[in-house]
Amino acid sequence: MPNGNAVNTTNGAGPHNLQTFVLAPDGTVMTCLPGYWNPQDLVSELKLGQDLYKVWSDRQLSRAEKDNIFRRMQQDHFRTHSLQEQRRSRMQGFDQKYEAKNRLQTSDCILDSRLASVVLEKGMKAPMGAFKTTDQIMHDRMSQRPFVNYQNFDVVAYTDYGRPFYNKNEDQRTATGEVNKDLAKAQPLMGNVDEMKSAHKRTRRQQQQRMAGARMMNRAGGYLARRGVQTFVRAMR
Repeated sequence: MPNGNAVNTTNGAGPHNLQTFVLAPDGTVMTCLPGYWNPQDLVSELKLGQDLYKVWSDRQLSRAEKDNIFRRMQQDHFRTHSLQEQRRSRMQGFDQKYEAKNRLQTSDCILDSRLASVVLEKGMKAPMGAFKTTDQIMHDRMSQRPFVNYQNFDVVAYTDYGRPFYNKNEDQRTATGEVNKDLAKAQPLMGNVDEMKSAHKRTRRQQQQRMAGARMMNRAGGYLARRGVQTFVRAMR
């Protein structure tokens, strides 16, 4: 809202609500920041976009060379992030819980599924090394999308981490900064709400299908392993 309140949050929070694209004049994506971003960290990422544009516009480089440089620059940039920036990029607790609950074994946001599963226990927080920080998620995913035109950029997949719905309720807060829960519940939703619900259902179905497929593969692998051992034993006899 133009007249709404502003509140501070972590880097990468609300990736479905907001994306900041850095584009070349021809519409090629240099980088994309999902969610909200701290001003001092945003400047560094915009500078990366400028540097990547120099690579994209260099006529001496082949497309393959440009793509390789793009991937390397994305990963190198993450490695320069300070400990303070990584702390500002810690994934929100409810987003961690969403990833652990819905895609513990498949999420690219999870570094260690055993550690990540701790957040599913009541009152427990994720240990260090359980989840990637959002700045790492961003650079990992961007490195897989070298110089993609905006028209072909898969925004939905790129921003798919954490809860599909994110709201800080900045306009439903009291003078002390606490959320007025009654006002928060009564606020209208923005956007195509019906489509948001349908998209969420489709995502859940796809996750369930992937998990079912993984279970079938595991069972099939175990069966074939057992049969293979039996066949080998018979052959030895």
